[in-house]
Amino acid sequence: MKSFRGEPSIFRDRDHRERQAELTVTDVSLSFGGVKALQDVSLQVNTGEILAVIGPNGAGKTSLMNCITGFYRPQRGSIVFNGRDITRLKPHELVKVGIGRTFQNIELFPGMTVLSNMLLARHVHCRYPFLGAVLFLPRVRREEVRHRRVLEEIIDFLELQAIRKKTVASLPYGLMKRVELGRAMALEPRLLVLDEPFAGMTLEEKEDMVRFIRELNEAWGQTMILVEHDMSIVMSISTRVVVLNFGQKLAEGVPEDIINDPEVIRAYLG
Repeated sequence: MKSFRGEPSIFRDRDHRERQAELTVTDVSLSFGGVKALQDVSLQVNTGEILAVIGPNGAGKTSLMNCITGFYRPQRGSIVFNGRDITRLKPHELVKVGIGRTFQNIELFPGMTVLSNMLLARHVHCRYPFLGAVLFLPRVRREEVRHRRVLEEIIDFLELQAIRKKTVASLPYGLMKRVELGRAMALEPRLLVLDEPFAGMTLEEKEDMVRFIRELNEAWGQTMILVEHDMSIVMSISTRVVVLNFGQKLAEGVPEDIINDPEVIRAYLG
């Protein structure tokens, strides 16, 4: 990963404690009326890995991501992140804990520039009071320099230099997806949840996104949960795979085992 103006990488140079992202989901169940979206789902995410969650439409993948990121609250079960129970935390509280997310449908501000969209994510790291910001005190200036360094590093990494001042609405879909990834990175999350980041992309756009996600994991050590339908992508970048079907966990293992599992082939692949 490139660094801004030759300085050390803000991301790569974080120590192990700042990288730690141990997530444990235990017996999580979620229902909407009489519809059981999730039934006693359990999984473990280890620091530094890419865990892929796959399954047919309606299997409960996005419902599980919504539970992990605080948009849904399960009726039963627990979610623990780095030893802390986060089951009942709200989305903005989970961002402060260290969980960032991209969405299946793009959730950017179309009338704002690429840089402004990404800058919004830095609010969680602002440590100065309102009056200090108004007076633009030296402490505030130092923090602003750091925020700028983070964004410049991300912009360089995702190759967004040429469009940094363009409005999001003027961009093609694949670049919007890349900007959304950049905004999630700007949170400096310990765990990054990617909900179908390749959906709607062309082959070339997918190849670029695979390259960015793989390098993000290898160079930064970023821990990720990936929801994806494209099995060629899942096989190429994931460390482990969890398969959901009708709200239940059907299988779990390394990609090579999953793609040859008879139950998975019957329910999803075949």
